[in-house]
Amino acid sequence: MDVTEKLKLVMRNAEEVVTEEELRQLLETHERPTAYVGYEPSGEIHLGHMMTVQKLMDLQEVGFRVIVLLADIHAYLNEKGSFEEIAEIADYNRRVFIALGLDETKADFVLGSNYQLDRDYVLDVLKLARITTLNRARRSMDEVSRRKEDPMVSQMIYPLMQALDIAHLGVDLAVGGIDQRKIHMLARENLPRLGYKSPICLHTPILVGLDGEKMSSSKGNYISVRDAPDVVEKKIRKAYCPAGVVEDNPILDIARYHIFPRFGEMKIERDAKFGGDVEYESFESLAEDFKSGSLHPLDLKIAVAKYLNKLLEDARKRLEVSV
Repeated sequence: MDVTEKLKLVMRNAEEVVTEEELRQLLETHERPTAYVGYEPSGEIHLGHMMTVQKLMDLQEVGFRVIVLLADIHAYLNEKGSFEEIAEIADYNRRVFIALGLDETKADFVLGSNYQLDRDYVLDVLKLARITTLNRARRSMDEVSRRKEDPMVSQMIYPLMQALDIAHLGVDLAVGGIDQRKIHMLARENLPRLGYKSPICLHTPILVGLDGEKMSSSKGNYISVRDAPDVVEKKIRKAYCPAGVVEDNPILDIARYHIFPRFGEMKIERDAKFGGDVEYESFESLAEDFKSGSLHPLDLKIAVAKYLNKLLEDARKRLEVSV
């Protein structure tokens, strides 16, 4: 795979790369670059998490060593439970990510508490605090905080630590959802002032919930790895999917970000009176037919549920073996 092919795969389905030129240079000059994603340990791994897991798999395919930060201290600061509870969830998350297809031989799973309590790290947090305004920290924190209206001081520390994770893990590429952009830009601007290199940043889109609104655990408008096949089918059938509408359509998003990257194609099975079976080798051709009206929302939903259940069933089987 040459550099152009690697760059295409790394940037597949990405919202943005800051910057593409730096990424190309990295691929040209480093045989084994390093990328990372940080996750607050969560009891429900859903399609939103799988966006960045898929991107890590793309990165492994082009030769990156990936680091998965299981951010237990971040989770504690963000009021996600006791350290004991968070540790159990972190181990579950590790097993799920591997079951979803991440190659554990090309990945390092790191607990934040393994290094974030070290003297040098804590001193760097204080140094970064001295050169970061309160307003900047607040803006960086807003997308990830549980308390946007009345945040705790601990949550102001959160974005500073996340920026420093990039430096202390020694990564070349920081990966995250587009909601992490402000934190990553803070890292790009201020890490060099502490003597560290400025990271390249890759951002994935944020999936909308099944109801077309922002995905939220309180609304239950998402599909979890734990969901049984019949639950997946029921959720997909009820999901927002207006005929002819491509933008912010959660069913089309699942096809684009999860089905085509894994299966490379998608077959729609339907009666001959409705046009018969049709196979798509690209998301673009599927989206074009949906927009024109030649692909009905229900036919799309039935196919998406089938492929998604196949993906999740494979993950569940691997997860059972690892227990």
